[in-house]
Amino acid sequence: MSDSMSDSTLPAASSGPLRTATAWLAWPGLLAICIAIMAYGFAVEMPALFFNVAYLLLALALYALEQTMPHERVWNENDGQTFANIAHTLTSKGVVQAAVIFSTVIGISTYVTPASEPGYGIWPRTWPMALQVILAIAAAEFGLYWAHRIAHEWPWLWRFHAVHHSVTRLWIVNTGRFHFVDSFKSIAIGMAILLALGAPMEVLIWLSAITAFVGMLTHCNVDMKFGPLSWWFNTPELHRWHHSKDLREGNKNYSENIMLWDHVFGTFYNARDYRPPVDIGIQEEMPPGFLQQLAWPFKRR
Repeated sequence: MSDSMSDSTLPAASSGPLRTATAWLAWPGLLAICIAIMAYGFAVEMPALFFNVAYLLLALALYALEQTMPHERVWNENDGQTFANIAHTLTSKGVVQAAVIFSTVIGISTYVTPASEPGYGIWPRTWPMALQVILAIAAAEFGLYWAHRIAHEWPWLWRFHAVHHSVTRLWIVNTGRFHFVDSFKSIAIGMAILLALGAPMEVLIWLSAITAFVGMLTHCNVDMKFGPLSWWFNTPELHRWHHSKDLREGNKNYSENIMLWDHVFGTFYNARDYRPPVDIGIQEEMPPGFLQQLAWPFKRR
C-alpha cells in the first residue's frame, strides 16, 4: 500500500466543539440544502436557475471551509493548474453536457417517451418523485460505475481519464477537470440506462443535479467526518483513496454517488485506520497547458 498506510491517522488540525460539529454536519448538511433548493426550483418551474444558485452557494461554502479547515494544508497551495481546471470544466461539463448530451437527451426522451405515451418502458412514473430519483441514482450508477472502471482498466480510455487523475491536489476547482471525451462517455452511458427504462425528463434533471453536487463535495479539500455515511455514499474520504498513485488503492471506489456497485463488485475500499495519501497523481507525465492536455491522449505511445 502507499506510504500513507505506514503511519496512524493524525488529525489535520486541532479541533474544538464548533469545528467538530462542522466536520460531521458539513457533507450531509450542504447536500441537503442543495437538494432543498432544487426542489424549490422545480416547485416554481425554474429548476435550471435554482440549480445554478445551489451550485454557486455550494462552491462558495466549500471554498470558505477549504480555507478555514482544510483536510490537507498543502493542497491549498497553488499548483499552476487553475486555468486548466476551469477550461476543462467549461468544455467537459459546460459544452459537452449542456450543448451536446443535455440537448441529445431531451431530443431522445421526447422521441421515446412522448406525452401521449406516458407508460413507455418499465419506469414507475406513478411513484412519488423522491422514490423515482432514488431509483434513478441506483440504476444510472451501474452505468456510471462501469464507465469509470473501464476508464481505469482499458489503456486507451485511461489516456483520457488520466487528465483528471493528473492533479496533485484535490479541491473544488478541479471537480470538473475531465477530458471532454471522458466526460461524454460517462454521461452517455449513465443517461442511456434511464432512457431505456423510460425515465421522464424531471428524473434525468434530478440525477444530473445530484451528481454535480456530490461531485463537488467529493473533491473538496475540507476536513470532514463521515462515519457510516462512507459505507453508502461517495464521500471525500473514499475518493481521496481513489486518487492514490498506488493502484491497489487507486483502482477502487469507482462509484459517483452511492457505493452500491463497488460493494457488489468488490472494489469498495476505505482504510479507516490510516490517512489517504497526500502525494496523489499519475505515473505518467502530463503537460501543464490546457490545449496540450486535450491533445495528450491522442498522441501515440
